[in-house]
This record gives sequence, structure tokens and C-alpha cells, in this order.
Amino acid sequence: MASEESRQQLIALLQKAYSAEQAAAYAYRGHWHSVKEQDERDRIRQIENEELHHRELVGDMLKQLGSQPNPSRELRSRFLGRVLGGLCHLMGWLAPMYGAGRLESRNIREYETAARYARDCNHPEFTDCLLAMAEVEWEHEAYFRSCVLKHSLGRRLSLWLPPPAKETIRESFARERGSQVQSS
Repeated sequence: MASEESRQQLIALLQKAYSAEQAAAYAYRGHWHSVKEQDERDRIRQIENEELHHRELVGDMLKQLGSQPNPSRELRSRFLGRVLGGLCHLMGWLAPMYGAGRLESRNIREYETAARYARDCNHPEFTDCLLAMAEVEWEHEAYFRSCVLKHSLGRRLSLWLPPPAKETIRESFARERGSQVQSS
């Protein structure tokens, strides 16, 4: 029973991630078009492409699980991503950087959680990919955090909690797996 519950939780989280990656890609497209510094434009454009790649990977996992994206979530994310991308041109530089960093921080934990669900529902073939996506999201968060902290006002803002070191993503997963094997 726990395996089926984990499978359903994995599908729900992957559907959420699939649509969120779409929203992020649309938002980042507007974001990189709105910044002036070429290095920032290039990095945010690269992040957009990484989000689209994550979407492909998550979509493949959904297919392998016999599921598909949630149509209403897809519609909402398309709308939200485009609105946020448009707002980047109106909101200045700091707000989009702050918002992106905060969202990327949440994405790290979501992909770690998805890896645990995959392990628990006997889909270990997904775990490495999900952990790798968590690590990429960690890099995105670090980039946006550094951008916010470059801004004089950004240094005075209350930032989201920083994620643990990138290395802990796989270390904590391996420790959990080791303790599960020992208790079996």
C-alpha cells in the first residue's frame, strides 16, 4: 500500500513540476529579455533552457508511470509564466531576481521529495535524474541569491532560508537509503 501511495504522490508532484517548469521557462524568457547586462541575459537564458530540459525529463517520467500532465495546471502555468515574464519589463531588476531565487529554493526540495517517492514506489531509475535536477535548481537558487545580494536594497531584504550545501542533496538521500537497508 505504501508503494502505491508513494506512486500517486510522485505522479502528483511530477505533474506540478512539469507545469511549474513551463511557467518558469516563460517567466525567464521575459526576464532575460528585460535585463541589460549581457552576462545576466546569457545566464538567465541558460536557466530558461535548463527549465525546459527539466520539463522534458519530467514529462518522460510521467509517461513511464502511465500518467500525463494535468491540463488545468498546464493552462494556469502557461498564463502565470507569461504574465510574470511580461511583468519583468515593468517591475525593475530586483523583484524578478528575488522571486526567481525564492521559487528555485522551493524547487530543490520538491525534486528531492520526488526522488524519495520514486525510491519508495520502486522506481529507482528516476532517482538519479531527480537528484540531478535538484542540484541544477540549487545552482539556479545560488545564482539568483547572488544577484539579489549585489543590489543595495537586496542586501537589506529578508531573504528566504538558504538551502543546505549542494553536496547534501545526494548525501542525505544515500544516508536514508542506507538506514532503510539496515532496518529491513
